[in-house]
Amino acid sequence: MTPRNTNTGGVLAAMVLPALDRGGYAYQKQVKVGQRHGGGTHKVDAVATKGSETILVSLKWQQTGGTAEQKVPFEVTCLAQAVIDGQANKAYLVLGGDGWTLRDYYVSGRLTEHLIHASRVKVVTLEAFIRLANNGQL
Repeated sequence: MTPRNTNTGGVLAAMVLPALDRGGYAYQKQVKVGQRHGGGTHKVDAVATKGSETILVSLKWQQTGGTAEQKVPFEVTCLAQAVIDGQANKAYLVLGGDGWTLRDYYVSGRLTEHLIHASRVKVVTLEAFIRLANNGQL
């Protein structure tokens, strides 16, 4: 069995970081923003800043069906906690790749029906994030 490539680093460097640059954001990559629920370090792919805003960016890539979909709600709760703890003003969870079966559900905002702090995190497609970042509208 061929191991799956779950590394999002190439996507981050090739698409997300240039969009942040174009939108006028400064950023740091792979930043520790606290502890995950139940222990363990919580790192985000990037922390972007512009003016007085600090924005957490976490990227999940899924090019074939797999476990990334099941990790989305947990990542939303961890990002929301980081915002609550004052690590940032807002957070984005960016879903890239075409292997998602629940992408439409996640980006619809309906997680807020089930997770009390989910509204603190915007779940968006990679394309939507690139558009927002390019235009300096995160």
